[in-house]
Amino acid sequence: MGLEKTMAQVQLAIGNTGPQEEAARLEALTATGILDTPPETCFDTITSMAAEYFKADTVLLGFADESRVWIKSYWGEPVRELPRKNSVFERVLAEDGPVVVPNINDDPEWRVRRLPLRRLDALSFASAPVRSSDGRILGALTVFSCQPRRPMAVTELRMLESLADIAASQLELRKLRKALNRHRQRQERRAQPGTEIWPRKTDLHRALEKRQFVLYYQPEVELATRRIAGLEALIRWQHPDRGLVPPMDFIPVAEETGLILPIGDWGLSEACHQIRQWRAEDPERAAPRVCVNLSARQFAREGLADHVEALLRRTGVSSQQLGLEMTESSLIPDPDTAMEVLGSLRRLGVSLLMDDFGTGYSSLNHLHSLPFDVLKIDRSFITRMTEGEQPLQIVRTIVELARVMGMDVVAEGIETREQYALLRQLGCRFGQGYLFSRPVSATTISTMLRLPGRILPDPADPQAPAN
Repeated sequence: MGLEKTMAQVQLAIGNTGPQEEAARLEALTATGILDTPPETCFDTITSMAAEYFKADTVLLGFADESRVWIKSYWGEPVRELPRKNSVFERVLAEDGPVVVPNINDDPEWRVRRLPLRRLDALSFASAPVRSSDGRILGALTVFSCQPRRPMAVTELRMLESLADIAASQLELRKLRKALNRHRQRQERRAQPGTEIWPRKTDLHRALEKRQFVLYYQPEVELATRRIAGLEALIRWQHPDRGLVPPMDFIPVAEETGLILPIGDWGLSEACHQIRQWRAEDPERAAPRVCVNLSARQFAREGLADHVEALLRRTGVSSQQLGLEMTESSLIPDPDTAMEVLGSLRRLGVSLLMDDFGTGYSSLNHLHSLPFDVLKIDRSFITRMTEGEQPLQIVRTIVELARVMGMDVVAEGIETREQYALLRQLGCRFGQGYLFSRPVSATTISTMLRLPGRILPDPADPQAPAN
């Protein structure tokens, strides 16, 4: 880790970065909007996980401007800011990578001064950089220990770097959210007064009455075998004039008007009836588990578990054949109620899936505390994983964390053979995406379920039929 460098060499290395490079780094830092913001639980979870993994006494996650290292999250000793001069951050910046000091007493340049931690006489530390999307070091995740450490194993260093990468991914998501909000605001400003808004509430009412909604299904496959392990139910609107309307065009209106509740009830009921039909078509083999997305309003309704139980009894479907997917946003408003509802659903025996993992403000916190069975990695991470080592490390860490917590993982949005191969190498067990199948009708799924072993064609086979 370059521990032979003296502090003078470190300062020289920092000086060699030049004012232009430092200005670019600060510009990248400002773009994240991370400074002068309140603490966020997603970062708190990263530091607590690092403390647990490394048996650390103190863990700090900080981002450095011109003069200070602003601590965004800490575990152990409470710290809000540190002088940047002669800090661990500057050493990480000079090394352009992680720094490990197993025993400060063996490192004269660090022994001569006490680290600025009030209740910690640190004898060892390890620190990994938190980088921007273009590779600039914005901050560092540092673990401190009161005891000298043995030399850090490669796997341990990789875990520290992976946790730092997860912090970096949260910064990227902050930027994406800001850009999306700006885009929405521009679209709202461009909307001309008097422009007809479609669909209206009456349009959705009519669609329900005339049974124009349909469910499509996308297979979730076991990556090692390509066996269909489950299905995700996805709603579509079969409009008589507009054709097949995707959910993004009508679900927001359904949410705003409250019609998401009857539409969601219809989707749950339709999925259960379809499970029963597939079971009748092939009574010798169990129908695959079908996962249905729950909206925030559905999740918040009183008596959700009772409603699901009554539906299962009425249709004769086993609870093990039903999965319920929810995003983090549906859980945030009332975590205590969320825990109670999830517990009630889990006692029924249905599978609980956290959808779009990684896109929320505190996904790691919820992963720790809520009783999910399955973690679905958001497609944005899968799309980027072939772009470099950092996005790949993020996916690797999510897979490893889920494994440690006894959860299954489904990678969403697999579209290329390279993504498929990398996910298998990382030990991700399940996946879904256009590489295997687009969302298709129940009739097409019936045909797929009759395949030998329910195994889909090998996407690496040039003779495999196109989806």
